[in-house]
Amino acid sequence: MKRKTKRVTSSLRKKLVKLGSWILILGLLGIVALLGVFIYFAKDLPSPEAVAKRAIAQSTKIYDRTGTNLLYDLHGEEKRTLININDLPAYVIDATLAAEDDDFYNHFGVDFKSIARAAWSNLKNRRVSQGGSTITQQLIKNSILSPERTFTRKIKEVLLAIELEFRYSKNEILQMYFNQIAYGSNAYGIEAAANTYFNKPAKDLNLAESAIIAALPKAPTYYSPYGPNKELLLKRKDNILGRMNELGFIELDEVKKTQEEEIKFTKNIQIIKAPHFIFYIQEYLNNKYDENFVSRAGWKVTTSLDFELQQEAEKIIEEGAKNNDAVFGAANASLVSLDPKTGQILAMVGSRNYFENSLPIGCNPGLNCKFEPNVNVAIRSRSPGSAFKPFAYATAFKKGFSDKTVIYDAFTEFNPACNPDGTPPSNRVGEENFCYHPRNYDGNFRGLVSFREGLAQSLNVPSAKVLYLAGIENTILTAEDFGISTLKDRSRFGLSLVLGGGEVKLLELASAYGAFAQEGILHKISPVLKIEDNQGNIIEEFNDESKRVLDLQISRLITDILSDNNARSPVFGLNNSLFIPDRPAAAKTGTTQDFKDAWVVGYTPSLVTGVWVGNNDNRPMTQEGSGVAAAAPLWRQFMEKANQDKLVEEFIKPDFVEPPKKPLLGGITSNPLIPDELNHTILFYVDKSNPLGPVGNPNLEPQFKNWELGVQGWLLGNFNNQIKPQDKKLDILISSPLPLQQLTGDFLEIKTLTTGVYQIKQVDFFLDNLPIGSDGIFPYELIYRFPNYITSGGHKIKARVYDQRSNQNETEVDIFINRPVF
Repeated sequence: MKRKTKRVTSSLRKKLVKLGSWILILGLLGIVALLGVFIYFAKDLPSPEAVAKRAIAQSTKIYDRTGTNLLYDLHGEEKRTLININDLPAYVIDATLAAEDDDFYNHFGVDFKSIARAAWSNLKNRRVSQGGSTITQQLIKNSILSPERTFTRKIKEVLLAIELEFRYSKNEILQMYFNQIAYGSNAYGIEAAANTYFNKPAKDLNLAESAIIAALPKAPTYYSPYGPNKELLLKRKDNILGRMNELGFIELDEVKKTQEEEIKFTKNIQIIKAPHFIFYIQEYLNNKYDENFVSRAGWKVTTSLDFELQQEAEKIIEEGAKNNDAVFGAANASLVSLDPKTGQILAMVGSRNYFENSLPIGCNPGLNCKFEPNVNVAIRSRSPGSAFKPFAYATAFKKGFSDKTVIYDAFTEFNPACNPDGTPPSNRVGEENFCYHPRNYDGNFRGLVSFREGLAQSLNVPSAKVLYLAGIENTILTAEDFGISTLKDRSRFGLSLVLGGGEVKLLELASAYGAFAQEGILHKISPVLKIEDNQGNIIEEFNDESKRVLDLQISRLITDILSDNNARSPVFGLNNSLFIPDRPAAAKTGTTQDFKDAWVVGYTPSLVTGVWVGNNDNRPMTQEGSGVAAAAPLWRQFMEKANQDKLVEEFIKPDFVEPPKKPLLGGITSNPLIPDELNHTILFYVDKSNPLGPVGNPNLEPQFKNWELGVQGWLLGNFNNQIKPQDKKLDILISSPLPLQQLTGDFLEIKTLTTGVYQIKQVDFFLDNLPIGSDGIFPYELIYRFPNYITSGGHKIKARVYDQRSNQNETEVDIFINRPVF
């Protein structure tokens, strides 16, 4: 027994010796490997003394698309004044340590826990997005290393940081950091930053100002107090104060008192053109390259901005917003314009005037400001109202519905748990918000309307039904295909989504409409044409990235509806602000039901423009301040100016598709009265998941009951009185030639816009009250050759329209004709 134990002990000893040998060998190999890595990278490393001898940087300059109009010098003359660390107040040092490296005085230049955490995040994201850098590493990175975000550069950074720690004391390193680091607005070093932002030396900074200064190095452009994210800077300042309390630097009462303190920044005196766009470009550059390197790299950045258009846009938005403030109580506006064929941004105006100093009395930025100059609303999430509707209709068209499909515009309660009259169930009395029954803008219900009319006239009840038929999730997926990135939390969205229940960004929405303009092809948003280094080498060049996001015919159909002035005119009128007389244009308004946001987004084949109107603090405008009233005039004014002297481009019509032979799905072709077989909701006739397939049991459809009762209620109140005096209204407008236009040559071309309740039969044309022709086919036009007896001078042309029920209307235009004299 003893011998057996001895053998076991001896065997165990041999195994332990063997294991220890392997551990020793692996350890030695590891040390050799680390030495090898050090030697490999050390041969290319600059001296740590280079930190203190850093060369003066060259400014990066940002130009418009011509490469000649300088928009912004990214740092111009570098502002820097050296300071001794002993002259800094303790607040400054403590705030910086709390914000950047609270273990600074304990580590030897590297925090391996932070590096491991950042490495894990980078591996998960498959890119270098986090660095886990100490103050020493930041000093190395921003002083002597290249901007590349790679693991190789990270290793160099670590090795140099360790060497720097061996050569200098902690206070010497911290002093170099305070004198070298970039604080934004061309301020390098804390003394320059204190003078730039607070007009005082760093030694006089108070606690709140120290926390602001400490908040900036993480992303100087992003957190700039002169940029669009000022409220995020203030929030980061508050977080730093809280961290200072956790580390024992300040007491809790100091935190609360300082967080409530008002921060007064000095005026930004930098020369900058197209400021909101410039900050957008800076963020683009900083996300792609290293921010501190870009600001001193001496690059030339040629952007996509058309500076002439930008100037026009700024003028239109400033004047329009001030007028809207007086008339509708909407103090701010924003505009974005892109080339839909490339995705290039041509104009971006984030607010009515970036440089406007005066704010409303009692305005606390970010809290109750109707207008905040520095905020770029073009890249903020706002409710789009009905401007979201085209995505729902496009999704419905994918499923087999068509623009001819008809649906009942009638009072409808959309929450199946509510009573059909819109009241909550007995167990939820008093909770009216529990139910959902939207109304149209004018408060009227129209009975049977086509999908084309529902979208063109922006009818809310039919559009909510279309969203349901299309499917909320399917519609969101369509919007995301179009580049909308803000609808991630699906739990927030219901049928109100089609009326603006989800927030979007103006820039993304305009880009998405550009895909309609390009017949379903989405071009990636592009703000940069070229980036060159100071030797003329190309760092980056425009590369058109595009993809098909919607079927060709469906895209053409959406454009055909949005450019159909006749279809929209019963609500907007023929001569509305979405109509551009000299060229085809497609456009859609958007107004939230609480009147906090008003939009217009529209396009020609070569230009897409979006306009937002409202207040920064979500204060509602007046009810009259709809998209068509407050936003559309600005949109039309810009589009007319931008398209001035450009060739007229036509939209291509969608191919004709034979309507399905199903009730409501195929539309109504003749009888304006509702036949008995169509006296039901569309859910009675089609399966929403497969509208072209067999009909299921409508009683299994949760929306069927309330939709059907809404239809029956409308029929009961309207069937015997469908033809009302106002229904007989028949409108016609001569769109060309324009009043008092001078015509030369031998031909007269007359174009009309017509609208009516009943099918139009024909349009007759007259010259000086003499008939010259008729047209019974849409769009009702005439080309007429002048006879020899027509003389130069003033003449009158007339167009008279008739419908199938013998209603008629006419309009006249005075013109001048110049005939050659022989």
